[in-house]
Amino acid sequence: MARNAISDDEEDHELEDDDGEPVHGDPAEHDENDDEEDDDDVGNEYENDGFIVNDEDEEEEEEEDEERKDSDEERQKKKKKRKKKDEGLDEDDYLLLQDNNVKFKKRQYKRLKKAQREQGNGQGESSDDEFDSRGGTRRSAEDKIKDRLFDDVDVDDPPDDVGDEEDLVVEEDVVGSEDEMADFIVDEDDEHGPPKRGNSKKKKYRQGSDITAMRDANEIFGDVDELLTIRKKGLASNQRMERRLEDEFEPTVLSEKYMTGNDDEIRQLDIPERMQISEESTGSPPVDEISIEEESNWIYAQLASQLRESDGTFDGRGFSVNKDDIAKFLELHHVQKLEIPFIAMYRKEQCRSLLDTGDFDGANQGKKPETKWHKVFWMIHDLDKKWLLLRKRKMALHGYYTKRYEEESRRVYDETRLNLNQYLFESVIKSLKVAETEREVDDVDSKFNLHFPPGEIGVDEGQYKRPKRKSQYSICSKAGLWEVANKFGYSAEQLGLALSLEKLVDELEDAKETPEEMAKNFVCAMFENSLAVLKGARHMAAVEISCEPSVKKYVRGIYMENAVVSTSPTADGNTVIDSFHQFSGIKWLREKPLSKFEGAQWLLIQKGEEEKLLQVTFKLPENYMNRLISDCNEHYLSVGVSKYAQLWNEQRKLILEDALHAFLLPSMEKEARSLLTSRAKSRLLSEYGQALWNKVSAGPYQKKEMDINLDEEAAPRVMACCWGPGKPPNTFVMLDSSGEVLDVLYAGSLTSRSQNVNDQQRKKSDQDRVLKFMMDHQPHVVALGAVNLSCTRLKDDIYEVIFQMVEEKPRDVGHGMDDLSIVYVDESLPRLYENSRISGEQLPQQSGNVRRAVALGRYLQNPLAMVATLCGPGREILSWKLHPLENFLQLDEKYGMVEQVMVDITNQVGIDINLAASHDWFFSPLQFISGLGPRKAASLQRSLVRAGSIFVRKDLIMHGLGKKVFVNAAGFLRIRRSGLAASSSQFIDLLDDTRIHPESYSLAQELAKDIYDEDVRGDSNDDEDAIEMAIEHVRDRPASLRKVVLDEYLASKKRENKKETYSNIIRELSCGFQDWRIPFKEPSPDEEFYMISGETEDTIAEGRIVQASVRRLQNGRAICVLDSGLTGMLMKEDFSDDGRDIVDLADQLKEGDILTCKIKSIQKQRYQVFLICKESEMRNNRHQHNQNVDAYYHEDRNSLQLVKEKARKEKELVRKHFKSRMIVHPRFQNITADQATEYLSDKDFGESIVRPSSRGLNFLTLTLKIYDGVYAHKEIAEGGKENKDITSLQCIGKTLTIGEDTFEDLDEVMDRYVDPLVSHLKTMLNYRKFRKGTKSEVDDLLRIEKGENPSRIVYCFGISHEHPGTFILSYIRSTNPHHEYIGLYPKGFKFRKRMFEDIDRLVAYFQRHIDDPLQESAPSIRSIAAKVPMRSPADHGSSGGSGWGSSQSEGGWKGNSDRSGSGRGGEYRNGGGRDGHPSGAPRPYGGRGRGRGRGRRDDMNSDRQDGNGDWGNNDTGTADGGWGNSGGGGWGSDLVAIRVTVRAAGGVGLAVVVVEVGETILAVKRAVRMAVLEVVLAVAEAIGETSLVVKRAVQMAVGEASLVVKRAMERAVGGMNPAAGRAMAVVVDGEETQPRLQMLVG
Repeated sequence: MARNAISDDEEDHELEDDDGEPVHGDPAEHDENDDEEDDDDVGNEYENDGFIVNDEDEEEEEEEDEERKDSDEERQKKKKKRKKKDEGLDEDDYLLLQDNNVKFKKRQYKRLKKAQREQGNGQGESSDDEFDSRGGTRRSAEDKIKDRLFDDVDVDDPPDDVGDEEDLVVEEDVVGSEDEMADFIVDEDDEHGPPKRGNSKKKKYRQGSDITAMRDANEIFGDVDELLTIRKKGLASNQRMERRLEDEFEPTVLSEKYMTGNDDEIRQLDIPERMQISEESTGSPPVDEISIEEESNWIYAQLASQLRESDGTFDGRGFSVNKDDIAKFLELHHVQKLEIPFIAMYRKEQCRSLLDTGDFDGANQGKKPETKWHKVFWMIHDLDKKWLLLRKRKMALHGYYTKRYEEESRRVYDETRLNLNQYLFESVIKSLKVAETEREVDDVDSKFNLHFPPGEIGVDEGQYKRPKRKSQYSICSKAGLWEVANKFGYSAEQLGLALSLEKLVDELEDAKETPEEMAKNFVCAMFENSLAVLKGARHMAAVEISCEPSVKKYVRGIYMENAVVSTSPTADGNTVIDSFHQFSGIKWLREKPLSKFEGAQWLLIQKGEEEKLLQVTFKLPENYMNRLISDCNEHYLSVGVSKYAQLWNEQRKLILEDALHAFLLPSMEKEARSLLTSRAKSRLLSEYGQALWNKVSAGPYQKKEMDINLDEEAAPRVMACCWGPGKPPNTFVMLDSSGEVLDVLYAGSLTSRSQNVNDQQRKKSDQDRVLKFMMDHQPHVVALGAVNLSCTRLKDDIYEVIFQMVEEKPRDVGHGMDDLSIVYVDESLPRLYENSRISGEQLPQQSGNVRRAVALGRYLQNPLAMVATLCGPGREILSWKLHPLENFLQLDEKYGMVEQVMVDITNQVGIDINLAASHDWFFSPLQFISGLGPRKAASLQRSLVRAGSIFVRKDLIMHGLGKKVFVNAAGFLRIRRSGLAASSSQFIDLLDDTRIHPESYSLAQELAKDIYDEDVRGDSNDDEDAIEMAIEHVRDRPASLRKVVLDEYLASKKRENKKETYSNIIRELSCGFQDWRIPFKEPSPDEEFYMISGETEDTIAEGRIVQASVRRLQNGRAICVLDSGLTGMLMKEDFSDDGRDIVDLADQLKEGDILTCKIKSIQKQRYQVFLICKESEMRNNRHQHNQNVDAYYHEDRNSLQLVKEKARKEKELVRKHFKSRMIVHPRFQNITADQATEYLSDKDFGESIVRPSSRGLNFLTLTLKIYDGVYAHKEIAEGGKENKDITSLQCIGKTLTIGEDTFEDLDEVMDRYVDPLVSHLKTMLNYRKFRKGTKSEVDDLLRIEKGENPSRIVYCFGISHEHPGTFILSYIRSTNPHHEYIGLYPKGFKFRKRMFEDIDRLVAYFQRHIDDPLQESAPSIRSIAAKVPMRSPADHGSSGGSGWGSSQSEGGWKGNSDRSGSGRGGEYRNGGGRDGHPSGAPRPYGGRGRGRGRGRRDDMNSDRQDGNGDWGNNDTGTADGGWGNSGGGGWGSDLVAIRVTVRAAGGVGLAVVVVEVGETILAVKRAVRMAVLEVVLAVAEAIGETSLVVKRAVQMAVGEASLVVKRAMERAVGGMNPAAGRAMAVVVDGEETQPRLQMLVG
């Protein structure tokens, strides 16, 4: 076919617009490209030639003529233009358009069509391209090669070393060819006319070639087309893959998946991954002997000092460290690139002193080895990193100092100053070289920056200009006072040398003039007299002394060894810190030396100081302080006795005093704090690591001996069980020995204790299903998650099923099932797994309960692998609570310790490669194998999974491991017949199933052959079969190995230095990869108690004060429940000091009462505590010193009295400066802020007082009682005053302004501002979802409610103690509480920048918009708090409710809220007398039920219309919206509004109770209590009845009214469809309750 025809076809596919441009081109972009092309004209000359040449082609290129060059330039410009236009859509874009049904016409280019036609012509050996366009004759092979070599191909500019051969490929393989060809662009000229390619282009290129050259190339390189095609395909695919990853994924995603370019380099480089990561920060370590020797000396000194701090022992064992062993370790680590696990396992002979002596136990001992945490190795590893960073910093500073000194020398022309600078520079460089710690380097840096301050030059040289802050030293220096400072005598460096006894200095010569006379010569405008000059010069000298490294080192040595720390409580701390408080042990410390601080004690002191509960003082004891001063005086003062000498000595004493007290000692205190913090963190980190080690070094659950299995090492089959509250139900998951899910069973009624017939039937059905489940799968053990007390009942129910199974079907019960164990497992780790990303990847189709159950079972089967599963990119393992103080540690610090522990234990346990290849979750510890890391491990895992199994260790090299990485990892990767390899008949070397390293295989084979020859008494051959037979012989007969006398055998072989290696060989030949971990132990009763109760030894102990809710009263005792669910028993005699006089506790207590008690004793087996609440016992602190008391703990009561006296004086001072006002108003009083809060303390919530302001006579302050202990203060600005005299200022202003509102007088302030504010406040306090307590207490209540209703989004309102005047809306979606703030205003409640007149509308808005982003709409707490300036003298919520009725009435009864455990305060709608509410009259309908009931129905309907309402799971499948599901009684359930009317003589009250369908009588009773309480109070107030009578009336009425309401609700709901989701109103007049109520009230 002719070329013209090809051009015509292409024009059909080229969609063009009217201007001739392709439709997908962009004219604007085209213009930009033109500009770019102009720039390209002056670009690379080789690129303009149309070639990117290699060195060999340079001579040929010089011979090219100008005509061809010009033509090539023109063509290249056109091609670049077309290339940029057509980069818009690649093949993936076209596929995306097809997937979205977008119609388009795909563009094809000439070369693409040509390639497609070539592929369609049989074998591809004949194509139209082989014919000449002029004559149609067949073209020769030589012409074809020349065409391809010199043809014009459109690709991006290739790298210099690739050459044009990359651009020559036209043909592609069938797969992916279309995508490749899409990158080829045709010339613009070919679109509009006859193609010129066949004529001019080929003719020009053929001028520089001949047939002979083509033949030579063919003979040398073979098929040129094939070679270039392969190379082109590889490069193009790599470029395309890289481009696509970067274009399609966020950088964070690529980083998490280890898919960045840096990750690829780490994967490819044959250096252990963790070494590469470390060297990114430290740089490459030096490997020469001198550097290693220098570093080993430094590490030895540091290590020795650390061991000295722990009394010469390490980890409880006394052993010394050899410096030569440290050097050998560094050589192995840096030069040979061997990681710690490899060195600890296979290079013991070279580092004996760094290992525990237990590592050298001979194999003949018959003792099972134990896993060991090689702490000394890791300490050396950390010190190695510190040394490398220190070395790197010193080198960088040396270069900077040199450059800075040279710059300073160029700008200073004074010869004296130049000489001084040179002397200072040489001194700094000398000090830098000998600096051995970061602290000493800091000293050198501070000295250099003092004399050569940064940022003063270099601005003109293009450097960034730093902001300047002139110090007093620099001001004095520029004024020339450095000359005066030098005349004081010894320089700072000379003083430092004298103090450190490094150099004896000459005696000072007495001056010939007084200091004042000398100073007169330097008087200037800045320093006007000689005294000012001397003061400035003394300051310079003192600063220089304080910055001198040798002086600081001397002072530091004395201070750090002898300084003491004392602590005492502040006034708040003395109130808050009781005997069980976290800070109780550090409340009173007296002069504790720095070296005596242990563990994390200092971190607690630091926290107490930050919370302003503790005062911390550092002091250098007086004798050491005097010694320091005398030493300085001895070496700094003159020994002369002349008058001049004495005058100069007086100046020198002032200098030393200033240097010590103003600079050095404060600096030392700061360093001491930093040192204590670093030590405490280091010890805390070690304790954290030890806690993790104890978890991961525990072995898996072992099957009973009678369980016979083909694979002795197979894990047990586990039935894992998670308790469920009902939704979700109790979940049973069966796992096979590989941890894979076999079956899942839900049994929600198994733990039912109901006596209802239907419930009993459901329970029996669940028991039968569980029995069948266990019979079908025959588990070896049952793992039960310990989460709460319900788990104990579940355990009993499972045992009941087991007993039934053994009794009814004994023949069907497998081995071990008759004594099947149920093991409690802590759910903390499985819950992390349940919510982790990896669980979704491993178990994508399973629910959260199933995932948790799987984690429970797998933790029994392989604790190490389960923990490692959470060590992925998400680092969920850091959320595992392992230490009570771990919050003091940074996440990176914690993960560094996690990695250290996991690396040590994983390599000692090893990984079964073939088993992991079949079950992915076993691969999780692979990243901790020596030499590997997350990147290399992921690559190896992918390769092994593709292969399915591996049979020889050396084949690991074929799976991407380099030689060095293989050497590190090989001994810890186990090759045995497991997984897919179990069914294979391929040979597996027995040594590959041992910890023997491949480098020692020859030694092991030799030893086995010698033992075999000895036993068989014959010489065998040395062939492979004989060696294999010998190894099998010793494996089957371990006794033959124990006969070997190792010392004699090594002596015969002359390998005495290989004893540890041979010990390892003997141990592994007898039992390869024996599990060294601690055998599994079932939890002790104490551990079970703490797991199930959720308590710890710190949170529950005898003598601790707790709150308990009365559950029921029987037999002279009160049965209570604690917050954790534990049962509390309160006996009659323990109730009060006169308990024996109490006839019946029911007279004193009732159900729902909340008591504050002290724990008398604990019965852990029965999950009970005995309580006592006698007043005498509550005040007794005999348990205070039960814990370990610090030896330096001394309570100082005198200090406490001083604190109280200081606070009293401050109050007196406030009263003294208090300015009274001449204002007459019932709400105004001339009192201070403290007096105002004290006055309001026993008043009702919402009471307020106006008082003088501390800001002066033009302001007043409104103090409002928000809650118990919470008061808000609002400034009122006065205006329109006549400032004639003090009397006019003391009168009230003509206008009063609060914010933007202006009032005429205080009455208007009360009516328009205070009364609406109080009304909204009481509305919130009365709201059914309001909870009392602090933020954390409310969160705890929410968590309990969430546990009872896991499918609902629970929420409530609370008081903000931190920002009085605001409320906190707290809610829980899944596990963690979320908080939003609500502002209180006279107009209503402000939430997310919206104002709501009532709470119901706010709640409805919140429910509909909970998913809205908070950053756009939610007001910050700063903006809310700014509306009402607030101060709360006590940040603690009230322990009980507030008093009702008149504030002056001592006999008023307390409305302690409903006792349902919600902790809500009483109802305050009409309390507080007439001042309690603006109107002062009782509300006829309570303002409660009607609006909310109606609003809720509307809100629910709108939710259904919007489709936003489904909060929680809807297991029933209904479409109703709302909170919870249709069966759970949430917002999506049916609501019943019930009106309760109370009539009494002189008054009528009405209330509406809103309850949910299916609520219990207890819930209805709570709702009715609130309504009746409100109504009865309103009626009582109207008729003037006493509070006591009202209380009795309410008690009698609530019970009866509740039954009436419950029956009415049941009648109303009888024929109602629960799924309909509509609300229903039922009117009940409450006739049955009226006679009794009228009798009592009327």
